[in-house]
Amino acid sequence: MYLAGDIGGTKTILALFDQATGPHHPLVEQTFSSARYASLTAIMAEFLAQHPASIAGAAFGVAGPVVAGRASITNLTWTIDAAELSEALGGAPVRLLNDLEAIAQAVPILEPDDLATLAPGAPVAGGAIGVIAPGTGLGEAFLTWDGARYRPHPSEGGHATFAPRNQVEKDLLDYLHQRFNHVSYERVCSGIGIPNLYAFVRDRLLQRETPAVAEQLAAAADPTPIIVQAGMATEGMCLVARTALELFVDILAAEAGNLALKVLATGGVYIGGGLPPRMLALIKRERFLQIFRDKGRFSELLARVPVHVILEPKAGLLGAAAAAMT
Repeated sequence: MYLAGDIGGTKTILALFDQATGPHHPLVEQTFSSARYASLTAIMAEFLAQHPASIAGAAFGVAGPVVAGRASITNLTWTIDAAELSEALGGAPVRLLNDLEAIAQAVPILEPDDLATLAPGAPVAGGAIGVIAPGTGLGEAFLTWDGARYRPHPSEGGHATFAPRNQVEKDLLDYLHQRFNHVSYERVCSGIGIPNLYAFVRDRLLQRETPAVAEQLAAAADPTPIIVQAGMATEGMCLVARTALELFVDILAAEAGNLALKVLATGGVYIGGGLPPRMLALIKRERFLQIFRDKGRFSELLARVPVHVILEPKAGLLGAAAAAMT
């Protein structure tokens, strides 16, 4: 039996798997409110008390960098130590993966229904694969072929400096420089970035706001879901929100193309995270691939790169399960 988890600042998902049914089919799965517990060890103990099992191995995708088998979780006071978890599991091997590394681990075993293909491309066997995932933050990772299987590698590419492509994006950069010393891609291409885009569109482009949306935003602890809903609405769509989301998608397309060049992703680029499936109608427009491929002399190369959106909402858990079984 294998234990896998997707560990975030808001919620923790744990599940049991076995080799026979594989990582796509958890035998039991449970979600916990992370803030209610002092540690992952405490959650794990409660889970296994309810679902007793002899654990052969475990892996956890965590929302934070992993260094020497230890990780601190964003928005929590936890420090997770692989050695301590292993001891609590009776010596079973434990792997900690950055959450994007866990999603990358899932990519080679995703099934057709787990994906929306934007461009089938002409994938090169064994070619590197890029993964970009706008969720609360902007995660990036990549996979390389070692001769037998794909191996995932973490990255902090989402914190690279934002590079505008046109005058609107230059104005966006100038606008955000008044608030931030460093404007990264995460500031403009993530859940925490969408309110920045909305404010820019409201203040600099359209100079107006939909009153009902403004009222909701004023009362919201997290404005991003409101902006996404207002911008994707089929009736009563908010023009400021819609323009912000269109700008978001343009920037995502450009950075996905940047990632493809940086890792030479001839095996494909996979777009994960919680936001893209909610904006799929915008991402599926021809404009996305045009921007993705707009790389001068390398446009022809990118035209052959497959591009997919990951629809599986628990890809991180799937990848952690695959890592536990490896």
